[in-house]
Amino acid sequence: MKERSLIWDFPVRIFHWALAASFAGAWLTAESERWRDIHIAFGYTMAGLILFRLVWGIVGTRHARFSDFVRGPTAVWNYLRSLLTPRPEAHAGHNPVGALAVIALLALGLVTAASGWFIEADLGGDWLEEAHEVLASLMLGIVGVHVAGVLFSSRMHHENLIAGMITGRKPGHPGEGIRNPRPIIGLLLLATLAGFWGWTLSNRLQASTPAAVMDKNPAANQHRDADD
Repeated sequence: MKERSLIWDFPVRIFHWALAASFAGAWLTAESERWRDIHIAFGYTMAGLILFRLVWGIVGTRHARFSDFVRGPTAVWNYLRSLLTPRPEAHAGHNPVGALAVIALLALGLVTAASGWFIEADLGGDWLEEAHEVLASLMLGIVGVHVAGVLFSSRMHHENLIAGMITGRKPGHPGEGIRNPRPIIGLLLLATLAGFWGWTLSNRLQASTPAAVMDKNPAANQHRDADD
């Protein structure tokens, strides 16, 4: 049985699944005026996560750093050619093609969130709303390609990449693992996400409670009508 090495640190795994959940939530609430504030909260979450990942891509653990997996066109081409051979290139972290998807998702996610902020601040017209939708659709397309690539790569390299992003471990990479998964940073990231969403949901509940109480209290309604 192949040795399983620790490749992905805790913050990278939290980022990955939190970003996936945020994008899914933003997509599902995009057309609902009732859920507009939740949609905006998902957008802020995406932006915050991406900003964190940009910093972590510089100061994080070995395979989290951009310098470990971002390569030029030659590396991408060589990797693609290797897929046609009996023994394709193996990479402990992101392969050169997967790295392109990562960069595209980070860039599109940040630009999409920024365009949403400009729309909410009323700093753009209808064209910006259309651009926001196009960017979100492009991001959805990249997500689809990314998922397909993960499934293909898992089969090609005989490793479960989805499980690897949950446990942080991948088989067959002795000597390439990391020693410290940085649990404290991951827990701080989780606490920040929980605090932001706790604050968001609390504000939403407070905003909806007075109207609900007023509607259920006939005497209060009559008093309100008299005041009007």
